[in-house]
Amino acid sequence: MIDFGKFYYSNMTKRFVLISVAALSACAPIHKELISDSTLVSHGTGTPLFASAETEAVATHNLDSADDPEIWVDAKDSNRALIYATDKKAGLYSYDLSGKQVQFLPVGPMNNVDLRSGLTIAGLPETVIAASDRVKGGAALFKLDPVTLQTTYWGFVAMPTSEAYGFCMGVTKANQLTFVMVGKDGDITQSVITSDNGQPKGEIVRQFPVGSQSEGCVIDDTPGRLYIAEENTALWQYDLDPASGTARTAVETLPSQKLVADIEGLTLLREGPQTFLIASSQGDSAFAVWRVEGETPVYQGRFSVFAGNGIDAVTGTDGVAALGGQVGPYGRGVVVMQDDSDTDGETPATTRVRQNFKIVDWNSVRDALKIQ
Repeated sequence: MIDFGKFYYSNMTKRFVLISVAALSACAPIHKELISDSTLVSHGTGTPLFASAETEAVATHNLDSADDPEIWVDAKDSNRALIYATDKKAGLYSYDLSGKQVQFLPVGPMNNVDLRSGLTIAGLPETVIAASDRVKGGAALFKLDPVTLQTTYWGFVAMPTSEAYGFCMGVTKANQLTFVMVGKDGDITQSVITSDNGQPKGEIVRQFPVGSQSEGCVIDDTPGRLYIAEENTALWQYDLDPASGTARTAVETLPSQKLVADIEGLTLLREGPQTFLIASSQGDSAFAVWRVEGETPVYQGRFSVFAGNGIDAVTGTDGVAALGGQVGPYGRGVVVMQDDSDTDGETPATTRVRQNFKIVDWNSVRDALKIQ
């Protein structure tokens, strides 16, 4: 396993460092973690639609770097919104809805990011952002100043797993902030987050195995459900209550016509009484959608983001995030996903140089899949 501490501190000595595979290979073989594990395809196999905007590319080039996004919107003014996104070789970005970079925090290899806003928990900020820290082995926490829209580092909570990979957070029915860390080997640590003398503190409340390599996870606060993507096996649903142990049901198992390995990022979008689960089908550059507000998930279809509107296609997605309701110019919500190759006219032979995040109008997804 690559030592991400040594890699980061020996290579990321400036805020924006462009790393070339050629330079690295001159001194040592390229570790597989530094190259995307997705197969580059010319387009996806889902119902086609177009992105509305895209972010500036992350600064780490020629490597598998961009990974996972998350979305914050001001509850009082939906035009004040941020897209958080990780560069898993360098740190945490924030962008506005046009895709312009707002801020970069050079905090090291952050893999997955999640947030909760509107918190009313004693000792915790109103908005907490956190990401899996691959060097320290836990969650790095950040605070947002809602006036300046600047994000600052708050602290760190150790969450022992194999290499810190997937990460998600939620609020329990007892109004407790809970973190879930997914180790690369499919081992899970769940913690409750409190504050001790102004610093975050974590208490482990559950640990369990998924079975094999896993990453994507998302928590549905209202019913108390935890979804985890076991990359080559299944999309699982667990109960968020630690007392439920390892009990689970499969939303979808592989091989499948809905998901093609690897199953990667997971996200939820709430729109009125409806809740949608979206999963990245990395193997064929598509996204599968279910309605999950009921007891049994109801499949809605799958979509892919093709080249259009002056924006290249989305291929090989890792992380995906969504938010329903008014989000700036998006009246019903927005979906943001990582693009493994930010390249016009890409083909299976295209060399990856840049990676970024694409922004899709949720209404275009509803129209494409004919969601009622």
